[in-house]
Amino acid sequence: MPDNSLLSNILLPFTFFSLTFILIFALVLDYFLGEPKKYHQLVGFGSLANKLERILNKPYQQNERFSVSNAMLGAIAWCLLILPICYLFYYLLAILPLSLQYIIEALFLYLAIGLNSLNAHAVQVFTPLAQGDLATARHYTGYLVSRETANLTPNEMSRATVESILENGHDAVIASLVYFIIGGIPLVILHRLANTLDAMWGYRTSRFKSFGFFAARADDILGFISGKICTLLYALQQPFVLALKNAYQQGNQYKSHNGGWVMAAGATVMKRTLGGCALYHGKTVCLPTLGTGCPISMDDIPHSVTIVQRAAILLVLLVFIYQLAIFLYTH
Repeated sequence: MPDNSLLSNILLPFTFFSLTFILIFALVLDYFLGEPKKYHQLVGFGSLANKLERILNKPYQQNERFSVSNAMLGAIAWCLLILPICYLFYYLLAILPLSLQYIIEALFLYLAIGLNSLNAHAVQVFTPLAQGDLATARHYTGYLVSRETANLTPNEMSRATVESILENGHDAVIASLVYFIIGGIPLVILHRLANTLDAMWGYRTSRFKSFGFFAARADDILGFISGKICTLLYALQQPFVLALKNAYQQGNQYKSHNGGWVMAAGATVMKRTLGGCALYHGKTVCLPTLGTGCPISMDDIPHSVTIVQRAAILLVLLVFIYQLAIFLYTH
């Protein structure tokens, strides 16, 4: 017999729209609280990853030539660090009451999102740039990028910051939201930790060329679907067709497939160009032009954050419209 109690009627909309509510709640928590000031979850994970890497990635295995055995050790390390945590959360969520599940999911999704942090890092560069304090701006630009920042000009720092914001808008915001929609918190954790290990091990240096190979490839694969969705969310902010065209043509020429697509789309929406030459680990690397329009300037830094914020809002809105359509159709 159907339950027509007042309580069930009140809870029905929340239960049906729980996905939308969880996405909104996580974003609201991130907006007001930002990242945890102490005991950040990724700091502890990174420390554990460093210890395991020092044990398995022996100096005698680190050379310019690719080592299959060292790559296999890197893959084993990746699995040991990530898969048990994902399984643990999958198991715990399965045995929790539904109401508690929603709370836990919202809290952990909030911890995986870095939208507030992206804005804070952008402000750390933008403010000293606006004040003419290049030394401080270079210092904080170094927090965002792996290129050498000691001699960067204001426009080069602005370009580096915008590139980081648009790319990390995918890695730290849109991807977490997308994978929560697809597979819940276990999949969010899988992507977030894989992305962290790629940031730690995914370099083509003698130390990580072999050991970090699996981490780099896993991040590319996991970011493929969410990267395309992020590209669409950026492109929806217009010009849609040109943004997609540049993402395909320019992004495929970039060193990172997923990063190239989202940056090309974002830069096109901003009517700006990214790319060019930069110094990485003592070597000059020249990257293809992304986007269309004028070169990046200091004032474009806040705009890049707005692009990411709008993309997150668009995604939540699309999820709500989809759930509303299903609700109206079935009721």
